[in-house]
Amino acid sequence: MGPHPAVAAIRLAVRRVLHDILNDHHASADRPASGEQSPHERPPSPLVLVACSGGADSMALASALAFEAPKLGIRAGGVTVDHGLQPGSDLRAEEVALRLRELGLGPVESTAVTVGREGGPEAAARDARYAALGAAAERHGAAAVLLGHTRDDQAETVLLGLARGSGTRSLSGMAAVSGADGRYRRPFLELDRQIARKACMVQSLPVWDDPHNTDPAYTRSRLRHEGLPALEKALGKGVVEALARTAQLSRDDADALDAWARQAEASVRDAAGLLECAKLYALPPAVRRRILRQAAIEAGAPAGSLFARHIEEVDRLITGWRGQGAINLPGKVVAQRQSGRLVIRQG
Repeated sequence: MGPHPAVAAIRLAVRRVLHDILNDHHASADRPASGEQSPHERPPSPLVLVACSGGADSMALASALAFEAPKLGIRAGGVTVDHGLQPGSDLRAEEVALRLRELGLGPVESTAVTVGREGGPEAAARDARYAALGAAAERHGAAAVLLGHTRDDQAETVLLGLARGSGTRSLSGMAAVSGADGRYRRPFLELDRQIARKACMVQSLPVWDDPHNTDPAYTRSRLRHEGLPALEKALGKGVVEALARTAQLSRDDADALDAWARQAEASVRDAAGLLECAKLYALPPAVRRRILRQAAIEAGAPAGSLFARHIEEVDRLITGWRGQGAINLPGKVVAQRQSGRLVIRQG
């Protein structure tokens, strides 16, 4: 008798991602940088970490990683992040670390972070968490960090992007592979949240439900418990699946437009490297705005704080020029039109 269908589904999703990680690891090992490794030496087995909050999604992911990794010769560890936002959060993080060790994972660590205020509480917590996960991966030399985002999380991300008017890239949601060198992997983007919870239940895995996930003070919590149920009531079942499909289609479109923008950028700069407004004007708006966004980021504007409305204001320096002054962007970056050139720099 095989495992419960929910357990089988999460294990299969993790197995596929681990195969991809292993293939990437072997491919990089076949390209030694300085002949340090002889052709007959096997590269050390890669280490994969799971980011675990103790919730159902990440506990199901940790369990599947602990089961599948040894069969592929992959070392498996875990990281839990203490955001310090609730009383007793340090003790809870230690409990999660203990559960990960009981699953057979190692190395396992609990790391505390200080959550700032920039971008709002949810964005600040996310930034602190990813910084901690990235640092842990560097410390341990991990090939990848697994994240427990589900199809439901993807649907919520698409709706949030739609509400903010952030464009195609925002509608594309979360990528299955992201971060430097594909560090972050999301095996569950095609699985429902309930599958992960069911997998934990049938395996008797203890699960911690973060009260922030039901706190209406948080935008994503309101969307999860009020917005999406209202959409399903009005439109019928299948909204989550449709939004997840939208994410993939939007990602394909955004990737193609990004590639076009990278190819076009050199053609709209003069000999001194400045952007020429007339040549920018001739490009399709979707391509032009991508070039403007990238130029702003290269000048020092934080990508996470740079919204569509900022780029639209800069775009009007090209398409609606009436002698207007400089545009102030996040990160103390200034964009202004000078003698037919668009200058984007630190103010």
